[in-house]
Amino acid sequence: MSASGGLWLLGCGNIGGALLGRWVDAGIGPLHVIDPALPDLPDGVRGSAVAPEGPPDVLVLAVKPQIWREAVAGLADGIGPTTLVISVMAGVKIADLAAVFPRSAIVRAMPNTPAALGQGVTGLFTSGNSMAEAAAEAVFSPAGATVWLKQESDFDVLTGLSGSGPAYVFAFIEALAAAGVSAGLDVELAERLARATVIGAAALAAVDATPAAVLRGKVTSPGGTTAAGLAVLMPGLTPLLADTVAAAAARSRQLG
Repeated sequence: MSASGGLWLLGCGNIGGALLGRWVDAGIGPLHVIDPALPDLPDGVRGSAVAPEGPPDVLVLAVKPQIWREAVAGLADGIGPTTLVISVMAGVKIADLAAVFPRSAIVRAMPNTPAALGQGVTGLFTSGNSMAEAAAEAVFSPAGATVWLKQESDFDVLTGLSGSGPAYVFAFIEALAAAGVSAGLDVELAERLARATVIGAAALAAVDATPAAVLRGKVTSPGGTTAAGLAVLMPGLTPLLADTVAAAAARSRQLG
């Protein structure tokens, strides 16, 4: 990015803050955060309640989707063809963004919160050109893996699966710990065991590309304790998660 333009981040909440930390670590810049409730920023990152003189090379929109039109009202006129506009807002379509930024290439993105550790996954889509794709890759590769969607409508399901997915995993840890307490363990020990178990299983999955069903089978001896537990868990788990992702995807469509 050019020294004059750099990257502007509009909104520095959970996702915006997670991405900002990765950009600082990767040496991307210059960086400028625009947020009325300006948080403490890393060294070298500028910030203001309103947009500075521009335009930037990249403008990342990370405000709540319900207020995005109000949030961009003060800066849209200054954004032109030299700026790539990237939205990480759930449900806001490229057509809506293009109506506000008609001269800019636009990319939609949906990262998730493990981006803060460089362990996230970001879904991407653009109706622009290969230069926009390359620039978006440079923005999100410090946050983890990237996947390009073939059609924009896939964002709703991606949002319900990977965008919201970390919360489902945390809920599983919470439920697993509660089950341990119900079975007789003290709260602190059950929490430690549940958390470490999920972290360890995820670490195995990260280094072994074997399908998850096969990994499950490797730790399930016929007639053993794991098989007994899975006999209770599995019949309800798949439909429950299907309904969970569908509900989140439906909400993403409503936000759009």
